[in-house]
Amino acid sequence: MQRYAERMEAIVRQSRPNWDQGTRIALWFGDGLLSTVNCKPSTSMHWFERRIRRYEHRRWTTDDNRRVRPFDWGLEHIGGDPENPDPAAYVRAYAKRAIANSAEWFATTPASDYKLDAENVLTFTSSIPSPWPENNTVCAQFFPARNVVRRSSGQGFSRVPKASRKGASALEGVSAGLPAVVLLPNWNAKWHGQRGLCEWLQRIGITVLRLSLPYHDRRMATGHERADQLVGPNIGLTLQANRQAVQDTRRCLRWLEQQGFCRLGILGTSIGSSVGYITMVHDEGLRAGGFFHVSTYFADVVSQGMTTTHVWESLRHHVTVDELRDFWAPVSPMPYVQRGLGAGKKAFMVYGKYDPTFLPELTAQMLAALHEHGANLRTLELHCGHYSLELPPFSHIAGYRMLTFLRGALAQ
Repeated sequence: MQRYAERMEAIVRQSRPNWDQGTRIALWFGDGLLSTVNCKPSTSMHWFERRIRRYEHRRWTTDDNRRVRPFDWGLEHIGGDPENPDPAAYVRAYAKRAIANSAEWFATTPASDYKLDAENVLTFTSSIPSPWPENNTVCAQFFPARNVVRRSSGQGFSRVPKASRKGASALEGVSAGLPAVVLLPNWNAKWHGQRGLCEWLQRIGITVLRLSLPYHDRRMATGHERADQLVGPNIGLTLQANRQAVQDTRRCLRWLEQQGFCRLGILGTSIGSSVGYITMVHDEGLRAGGFFHVSTYFADVVSQGMTTTHVWESLRHHVTVDELRDFWAPVSPMPYVQRGLGAGKKAFMVYGKYDPTFLPELTAQMLAALHEHGANLRTLELHCGHYSLELPPFSHIAGYRMLTFLRGALAQ
């Protein structure tokens, strides 16, 4: 796998104008995979970039369940009065207080009702109740590393000595600090989304707890097909849902610690990357973070990104981008950059050069700010977009590099 990933990375790095290996790359991205219609990239673009952008556009248009939902201030979701005569002033003041007191705003205690069932699905009650009961029970799929078994006492997990793994199910195991990550998928990910990544982490000895984000899959609100509450034109509800995502993540971390996992990391994709970064800044239990797709402010992604066009269509008639940036600042990564990642914490960020959702200029701003404030940071730019990161060879390169990073960062 290492040689393959390195070979593919070398190929993609050469995918520039006047590249003499164009025919080989075309075999990976033939017309049958990437061609689309109604996409008008600039004629000055290199052919490779045009094909990536066409694929991104085609993937975006395959989802026919996006709806332009009504705008709402949603003050009732953030402790306000829906009849407030100046809702903008209320949200702005609320956001400023949340950032100033973010340690308290994102704080949570361990759940009192953790339950891991026979199918390795962990459930517990969310610390933030929402109007939808189905969203208030958190679900997370547990993928124990292949060298980890439950202790015979039934309390927690242990590593199995190599010489004894054939009889692992009946062994007490060796008590030691075990590595684990909480995985945060992309917006509108399905129940089985990123399962392959979880299984690869298992193989290299890292346990995974894959969280279902608020309003996703089993937590989806009745009557909805998408997680429109997590990213939507309801100002207060979006704040509450993303705060809930961070607190749910932290409760997952506390459960892992209770089970004997103390070398903890986080791995997020797209909005999962945003939630993961904020969690990493605020949680001392984390030592490493891996992030697929990186940006600055929640409002910048919603107003400029391709996949959130329908959300911005509702918002733009009521708020400006600058106003929305202030309103949603508490759930944006950028306001917390100056605080640093924390002593000894490491991060690895992977992003696409042609990403139409997390725009490259926003990624560049975020990375520059992180470097300015001394973050222990590695980065990888790939010649792909947002959706196309899931395609080979990009997925193989990104996956190999991320697995290598996490294995090293969570080593003893």
